[in-house]
Amino acid sequence: MTGSPPLQPDPSAISGIAKAPFAFLPRPDRLFRGRADRFAVLAEGSRLQPYLRFLEAIARAQDAVVAETPEPEALPPSQVEQARAGAMPPMDRAALPFHPDMKPVLRLFLDKAEAIGKPAPAATALSALRGMGDEDLSERLTDAVSQETEPERAAELLYLSAATQILAARLAAPLDASRLVPVRAGLCPVCGARPLASFVVGVPGAEGVRYAVCSFCATHWNEVRVKCLACGSTQGIGYRSVEAEDAVIKAEICDTCHSWVKILYADRNPSLEPVADDVASLGLDLLMRDTDYRRAGFDPFLLGY
Repeated sequence: MTGSPPLQPDPSAISGIAKAPFAFLPRPDRLFRGRADRFAVLAEGSRLQPYLRFLEAIARAQDAVVAETPEPEALPPSQVEQARAGAMPPMDRAALPFHPDMKPVLRLFLDKAEAIGKPAPAATALSALRGMGDEDLSERLTDAVSQETEPERAAELLYLSAATQILAARLAAPLDASRLVPVRAGLCPVCGARPLASFVVGVPGAEGVRYAVCSFCATHWNEVRVKCLACGSTQGIGYRSVEAEDAVIKAEICDTCHSWVKILYADRNPSLEPVADDVASLGLDLLMRDTDYRRAGFDPFLLGY
């Protein structure tokens, strides 16, 4: 699982205890670098090569910002425990645009993005963002963290989301995964964001277990294998794919709410990376576009498609 939080073998599995960990937190020091490397591999020979190369450069810029900025102050323990007691996510996404580290991280990221080769709409959006004052940036960031931004603002959202992913992953990283609790089906237990996709893993201690992947802070959390990540239903679940039945990336569809979310089988292909392989499997999105199902998984890098 290149670029994903490292799924380490659970020592308890050696003694026969099969309970898989509820959540795995991101490792910002390797998350974006691994994602960039996967984008590079997927770009080779792909019809999406220009866009995959662009996103590779975006991920490398994210990695550089992580390396060049100080660790943010950890979430207050009292806030974390209060959230746990109320079965709420400890990270307040709505407050992130006003976090003291958000603007410095965003501006450094935008500066690094200037050197990336990009299409005209992306260049225009970047120029506009770099010219904004703090108040306007806060407004744009507020729209971005809501994950409800209009598709016509896709280029702007891409940069804003990439920057917020940096800070969100770094705030999530030092939490105690064993203290996290489920908040609601299909919502991240750290920040409450929607899932990007889900992963079926094949590592010791979690063989065949499914983890939803947060689209915002990159936390992985356990969800029942056959269950809609949009409405929580376990009825009327089916699967669609572009390739053969044994495809490693499928659309998990729900006949209860008529939504779908990608499911990636890393137990069959450990090199899969949630964000990179989500974008590279755009053909599945195009297939599902002609159905009555709506995509429930959120990926800001696919908003314009």
